[in-house]
Amino acid sequence: VCFEKDKGGVAFLDISTGTFRVAEGSMNYIDLLLTNMAPKEILVERGYAKGFRERFQTNAYISTLDEWAFVYETSYEKLKKHFGLDSLKGFGVEGMNLSLTAAGAILYYLENNQQAHCEYFPTRGLSHLCSISRIDSSDFVWLDRFTVRNLELIYPSTPDGVSLLGTIDRCASPMGGRLLRHWVSMPSKHLEEIKARHEVVEDFTLHTEVMDTVREKISEMGDMERIISRAAGGRISPREVAQLRRGLSQILPLKLELSKLAKKESIDLRESLEDCTEILKILNTRLAETPASQIGKGEVIARGVSQELDQLRDIAQNSKDILNGIQEREQERTGISSLKISYNNVFGYYLEVRNTHKDKVPSDWIRKQTLVSAERYITPELKEYEEKILGAEERIYLLESNLYSELVASIQHNIPLIQRDCAVVAKVDCLASFASLAIDCSYCKPQMDDSDVISITQGRHPVIEQLMEEGEQYVANDLYLDKSKQQIIILTGPNMAGKSALLRQTALIVLMAQIGSFVPASAATIGYVDKIFTRVGASDNISRGESTFMVEMLETATILHNLSPRSLVLLDEIGRGTSTFDGMSIAWAIVEYIHQRGQGAKTLFATHYHELNELEEKFDRVRNFHISVKEADGKVLFLRKLTPGGVAHSFGIHVARLAGMPREVVDSAQKLLRKLEEGGPTTKPRVQDVEEPLQLSIFQLDDPILVDVRDTLRGMDLNSMSPLDAFDLLRELKKKIGL
Repeated sequence: VCFEKDKGGVAFLDISTGTFRVAEGSMNYIDLLLTNMAPKEILVERGYAKGFRERFQTNAYISTLDEWAFVYETSYEKLKKHFGLDSLKGFGVEGMNLSLTAAGAILYYLENNQQAHCEYFPTRGLSHLCSISRIDSSDFVWLDRFTVRNLELIYPSTPDGVSLLGTIDRCASPMGGRLLRHWVSMPSKHLEEIKARHEVVEDFTLHTEVMDTVREKISEMGDMERIISRAAGGRISPREVAQLRRGLSQILPLKLELSKLAKKESIDLRESLEDCTEILKILNTRLAETPASQIGKGEVIARGVSQELDQLRDIAQNSKDILNGIQEREQERTGISSLKISYNNVFGYYLEVRNTHKDKVPSDWIRKQTLVSAERYITPELKEYEEKILGAEERIYLLESNLYSELVASIQHNIPLIQRDCAVVAKVDCLASFASLAIDCSYCKPQMDDSDVISITQGRHPVIEQLMEEGEQYVANDLYLDKSKQQIIILTGPNMAGKSALLRQTALIVLMAQIGSFVPASAATIGYVDKIFTRVGASDNISRGESTFMVEMLETATILHNLSPRSLVLLDEIGRGTSTFDGMSIAWAIVEYIHQRGQGAKTLFATHYHELNELEEKFDRVRNFHISVKEADGKVLFLRKLTPGGVAHSFGIHVARLAGMPREVVDSAQKLLRKLEEGGPTTKPRVQDVEEPLQLSIFQLDDPILVDVRDTLRGMDLNSMSPLDAFDLLRELKKKIGL
């Protein structure tokens, strides 16, 4: 990463696949990219590591380089040299000085850290790094790190949780899995691309046998992207080459299956697959059918490639039979039946003849030693085979090594072609995965357009739905937003009724539609969005001296400063981290700002401040909705249905009961609530204002801990407590009294 004042440039390199991308822009844009790309290691200028980590809140490993590693002119020359070009204009990155500086710093780092990265970067270079491309902010939906975290797109917020990616990833190959993660992190804004993906997914859903066969073929391909990256470094093993051969051999059958799909978008996808017949023919003819794990551990090169190698293998494997054959031939030739071939370290292999038969020795034999009762001879044929036998293993190793290097060089020559096919296979994998998900989960094809409407019929939460017990059914809801009549929905309702789930499911449905997936709904019309903002949930950032409320305000401020006409904004319980009147005032002002100055940003605003229902009367595009409940015999049934109109009851005491609050506390709170609702004081009631029966006998004990608990309970406002607040309070009270 390279910085200049308030601007930054960043380059991302996946060494394992050769993907090299650059971008530059504001600090917020760099933050967004770092969140979505999630690099494992980050390079910055020496002295900037601590400040960088604090600013961008990353857990990645940070390496530092000297200042001169971040010099534009040096980086530009290094990149030109690597790609063998006079200019980088053809890549569309000309003029991106900061990001090209960062890209050059990556190459410098790899050149000087070959040992650490030798798996992918030997001295011969990154030959699989064939191009560099720009990341354009106009290509993808803006998802800041708060949104990625709050929506649990990639990682769940709890150890036993499930992310969206974990729910929808049915990819048959690692290549597809990586592409899907990229799509989820950076959803597309290009309508034509989104629609094309939907068409292919629909084609698969209409031809399920083709879908199943395609997924099976792709599963047999393995991770060809990473295999060819190892080939680029010359560190590919024979068995990895065999896996590459298996993968490439599936290309033609895959194209054949895809030819059974009829839509134009499916045909275009099929035709973008290249056959790789040349390299596949080389691999089929030169690589053994089941190669050894490495040279010297068995056969790697196929028979028939080298006559010398085949002979040497025969010699090494059949040396005893060969010597016996020579011995039998010489016995027949000379008539010496007692003739035998032996070996010692001085003469090597020799023919031994007893003195009684030495007159039968042919003239072409060469005498090497005379013994008391016998003589020893050698022949040109015997010496030739001796050299072959003794040097066979060493020669086999050298020959196979050279032939294998030629084979790897052939793969390296075809890397760009294979990379292109890998990209297509990954895309097919993702779209077939979407189709499988749509069929099993009854998803619908969303209608995408450039309108300002988000209309979802019977929408469901894709993650929660999958986690429900067998027999349970998710309560689906309709939702409509636009810029002219219903821009902002004020959502009220009881604690635990499902307001937060509704907010999240709306964002997830929109996001799924824009990555090309079908969506959990019976119908959906979605005018594409360019930014998704969420402010849901809250947590302290004590390490930076920021309270829950400060974090809430910082995240909300970021949203308000970056609104666009196509933004989708989800706000949940804004203002609850401060006093009631402060919080309500802030929430009111935020809704007013979005309505008046938010450029038409479509907004869902969940709140406990029922006073905000009055906003519907003041502003044309604000509408009140609530999550309905049914109350009977003092009990509450959560219907989880979105209904027009606001409500003025949060059922906080009911949540306290569900949380396991002591019966006395719940009863006391219920009596206090009735007193307030009948026109009692609007401020917190004093103890002396409460009737005697409300005094809890447990607090008559002279125990300072119980007194503290009593004071805590007196300070509660159960009617405005959220479920999270209730559970937090309960944990605090249990800790105080030692439970």
